[in-house]
Amino acid sequence: MRFLHTMLRVGNLERSISFYTEALNMKLLRQSENTEYRYTLAFLGYQDESEGTVLELTYNWDTDSYDQGTAFGHLAIGCDDIYTTCESLKAAGAVICREPGPVKGGTTVIAFVEDPDGYKIELIENKHAGKGLTG
Repeated sequence: MRFLHTMLRVGNLERSISFYTEALNMKLLRQSENTEYRYTLAFLGYQDESEGTVLELTYNWDTDSYDQGTAFGHLAIGCDDIYTTCESLKAAGAVICREPGPVKGGTTVIAFVEDPDGYKIELIENKHAGKGLTG
């Protein structure tokens, strides 16, 4: 078994694709429309779907916003230099909602950015990824 993708519902597909491709450097891997049921799917990632987990953006044509609820936490993305990454994201107009620094109660360096729909994305320096709080 393998983890294939995570799906997020978005209110403006083009805006979201631009954020993930331009600000976070993902590639748009494929996109399809279902005219009968009025939705579009876009799959993005850093690798082909056969090689890694990807992000599915679902755009329901008649819905421009969603309540996120309290169960969803965040996506996590590894980066080589979290400080440079955050500066690049700010320059691209992204909202850094938690500046880079050690996680509370640990030493792993993290930051948080919001996508255009308000979903939180945790950035973790690659050298700390997978090592827990004290990476």
